[in-house]
Amino acid sequence: MSDHKRTIVVTGGSRGIGRSICRSFARADNYIYFNYFSPGDPDAEKAAAAETEKLISEAGGSAKSISVNIASENEVTNFFEKIIGETGRIDVLVNNAGITKDALLVRMKEKDWDDVINVNLKGAFICTQIAAKVMMKQRYGRIINIASVVGVNGNVGQANYAASKAGIIGLTKTVAKELAARGITANAVAPGFIETDMTASLPDKVKTAMLGQIPLGRAGKPEDVAAVVAFLASESADYITGQVIHVSGGMYM
Repeated sequence: MSDHKRTIVVTGGSRGIGRSICRSFARADNYIYFNYFSPGDPDAEKAAAAETEKLISEAGGSAKSISVNIASENEVTNFFEKIIGETGRIDVLVNNAGITKDALLVRMKEKDWDDVINVNLKGAFICTQIAAKVMMKQRYGRIINIASVVGVNGNVGQANYAASKAGIIGLTKTVAKELAARGITANAVAPGFIETDMTASLPDKVKTAMLGQIPLGRAGKPEDVAAVVAFLASESADYITGQVIHVSGGMYM
């Protein structure tokens, strides 16, 4: 695949793990596209996306960010049409966009269930379905989904998030089986407790409890996840598909 620049699409690339994933692809031979979306504070999210673009540019790469509600089929379709119009390809799709709306099961509002499932799982489905059609024509593609340790372990107060991430794992394995004959691989990366804006807001008591479950005794960094994503997108991972790779310091083993 070295005769052309690769087109990399990352959902939720403005900050945290998504930003690190985008930066891991920051080379002159890659086109990087990522979306951002925050109805609550669009200006802050736009600024964060601009910072990601700047960091990629400083590393010698190029990136374009677009505000896209990943749970909207129309917006996602327009997003991919723009990318195809500019590069004609999709080589790598990383489904990273995700939200949390935590509550105990008996107190969880239906809207909070729906919102998390729609972004985390439905959004990944929509992106994968569109990208897969392009990749099938190319007879080449890498689909990498960001799951979570809670998708296999469960977690108190996160029924919606855990269900969405368990769904991501099932989606990954099915996509891997359906698309393997076309030279397309699909794998999932399951982070554990990673230092991001999302985890920074957790109470200290919760952080301490989580650290106690990690054999390596420390939280991970976004770069730890990004390194595995970059590997799965590389030619070195040609013979790996349908797998879930845990990046959790041993929280799951």
